[in-house]
Amino acid sequence: MSDTSIIDLYERHAASFDRDRNRSLQEKAWLDHFLARARPSGQILDLGCGMGEPIARYIVESGFHVVGVDSSPSMIARCRERFPDAEWIVADMRGLEFNRRFDGVVAWDSFFHLSGQDQRRMFPRFAALAMQGAPLLFTSGTSEGEVFGEYCDEPLYHASLDPSEYERLLVSNGFSVARHVPDDPECWAHTVWLAVRDER
Repeated sequence: MSDTSIIDLYERHAASFDRDRNRSLQEKAWLDHFLARARPSGQILDLGCGMGEPIARYIVESGFHVVGVDSSPSMIARCRERFPDAEWIVADMRGLEFNRRFDGVVAWDSFFHLSGQDQRRMFPRFAALAMQGAPLLFTSGTSEGEVFGEYCDEPLYHASLDPSEYERLLVSNGFSVARHVPDDPECWAHTVWLAVRDER
């Protein structure tokens, strides 16, 4: 599956995704760990923000400023309607350029749609986007490989690196792993990484 087809899938099915996305916030414990490490009232970069619920909403309601990025114009349009005081950008995270750094970076259920090689290339970008001491939160698979899920009767691509490689990439790009839970039973069996940008 090409990168374009993944982007097109979410754009075509934005209304369905908005309807189907669970708002029960089982991510809350991880978001609380993440936000506890961010500067109070700081700027949080949400990569692959979708339509802004529930994650961006929770971050905004926790007193932070959200800068949300998604490749789907329809998703971003919903974000702008719901949270007009936040900043919303239609863009592909792989080519994102900012002249500023953020107090936290989150890529929840978005980063894992990139190919393994594109994921490797993202770690220097994460480092360039994160302030010293800022947390990074993302989800992955449990082992290296590619799998296809399904959404709206269409194949949906996911990829993962080996956990040891994620750890090497984090460390080599100036992050320390704070928490890592494979198949977290408290969070829909997500495999979650929380790292912190080294202060150096």
